[in-house]
Parts: sequence; C-alpha cells; structure tokens
Amino acid sequence: MSASTPRTALSPNPPPQQARSFLRIVRYGAGPGAVYVLTYHRLDGSNTVSKPLLAEGAQPLLDLLDQIGVDFRSSEVRGALEDILRLGSANIPDLWLSDEEMLQKGLTG
Repeated sequence: MSASTPRTALSPNPPPQQARSFLRIVRYGAGPGAVYVLTYHRLDGSNTVSKPLLAEGAQPLLDLLDQIGVDFRSSEVRGALEDILRLGSANIPDLWLSDEEMLQKGLTG
C-alpha cells in the first residue's frame, strides 16, 4: 500500500516531466587560470538547445555544479571531477531536470 495519494487522470497539476541527460565539462588551460565550459545534453531527442556555462577556476566550477544540483557524494561525480583534472574533460551522467529547472539553472536560454 502506497503512502502517497493516488493521482487521477484529471488532476490539475501533473508532475513535471524530467529529461534524462548528462553534463559535459571541458577544461581549457591549467592551474589556477583554468577555464571550464559546461554543456548540458538531453538524451530524449528533444530539440532543446543548451547554453554553455563558463566557470573561471576550480572553485567557481564547484559552486556552479552545486547550484545545478550535482550530488558530490556520488562516486560517478567524484570520478568525473578526477577525470577533468587528469584528462581535461568528463561527463557527469544521470542528471534528471525538468525544462523549468533547466531554465532556472541557466542551462537553456
């Protein structure tokens, strides 16, 4: 038995659809002057155009990822951050954001 109330087909506020996606991060440069470009990619085949985000330095990158809602406790995220430092780019998989959340976080425009 579910603890939540069942929704009927005529419910006025259906839950927002969330798109399966990933975040691509590419580093340009090295050291404290490195610049990071973040691009959001949806896997549902929609024509939503992503707006690249820029982080100038490691701390602004971490702040931006936190603002987007990336879970730093995930081993995939920690591995991706290590790959960025080591290889210069990485993908953070399995981001689930609705169109409204993408707009609020500045990922689309």
